[in-house]
Amino acid sequence: MSKLRSKILGVGYYVPPRVVTNDDLVKNYGIDTTDEWIQQRTGIKERHFVDAGVTNADLGVEASTRALAAAGVQKGEIDFILYATLSQDHEFPGTGCFFQAKMGMPGVPAMDIRNQCTGFLYGLSMADALIRTGQYKKILVIGAEMHSRGLELNTRGRDVSVLFGDGAGAAVVGLAPAGDESGILSVKLHADGNFAKELWLEAPGCSFHPTRMTHEMIDDGRIFPQMNGKAVFVNAVRRMPEVLAESLESAGKELSDIDLLVPHQANLRINEAVAKGLGLSEDKVFNTIQRFGNTTAATIPIGLSEAVAQGKLKPGMLVAMVAFGSGFTWGSALVRW
Repeated sequence: MSKLRSKILGVGYYVPPRVVTNDDLVKNYGIDTTDEWIQQRTGIKERHFVDAGVTNADLGVEASTRALAAAGVQKGEIDFILYATLSQDHEFPGTGCFFQAKMGMPGVPAMDIRNQCTGFLYGLSMADALIRTGQYKKILVIGAEMHSRGLELNTRGRDVSVLFGDGAGAAVVGLAPAGDESGILSVKLHADGNFAKELWLEAPGCSFHPTRMTHEMIDDGRIFPQMNGKAVFVNAVRRMPEVLAESLESAGKELSDIDLLVPHQANLRINEAVAKGLGLSEDKVFNTIQRFGNTTAATIPIGLSEAVAQGKLKPGMLVAMVAFGSGFTWGSALVRW
């Protein structure tokens, strides 16, 4: 009996139409910074923000509709939904359920994944396992974020708020046809909760007593993301090459076999350091952070979609994905496209 393998059948992405440049952050939000300062430290030139009335699930619907079209798959063929996000529409239920309703897919199981920047890779790993067991045939893996509603868009919060944007990416994962050499070759995942408070959103939280949020928490800015940038940079530059090496070893591949690396888009300087450490040439690393900022769980599927659209990712190529983020969590995937 032949061993079942999974394959990414199609990808798609969507970003809201409103572009917010670095200069817009200064002009419209009064953030004490400059375009030069942001570009020099992050590589970001602009990002996209949603307008009033748009939800996280709306972004997921747009990206998934495009992924389904690219895969040539009807939504009625999808039998599982994996929805990665940290910017959920509501505290509960999960945004995957709101997405499922908006897509018109009643009865299809929907699971939210809360692994932040590594969320898409965690979802891809789950989809791969579920497909290979034969339990499901076609799975939607979505990464969607609506950061603009949860950032401290002022000078106090600038170290974090200049980094993020809104957007969604999706992949349709299904069975690889018999004899097809393409497919998901390896996915490796890790986490270390000892660093959880180096990049986190403290409040509101049910660990607080007697109430999960206070006026003092709001006044102190504890309801907005906080980051130890140095700790994130040092660990990302270390962990991303490590976990990529794991995927390569598991798949019996060498670094020289990689045709394209699509890394998580947290900071262009991190990706440049990782590429330099690996000895990968600039033309083998695909970045989108300059245009979209950090869209957390959405960065990798957005990158895959853009690479396909630009002709940088073609059938038969070996593409590597790697991510690092809050948790700390990190992971990598190796896929024959």
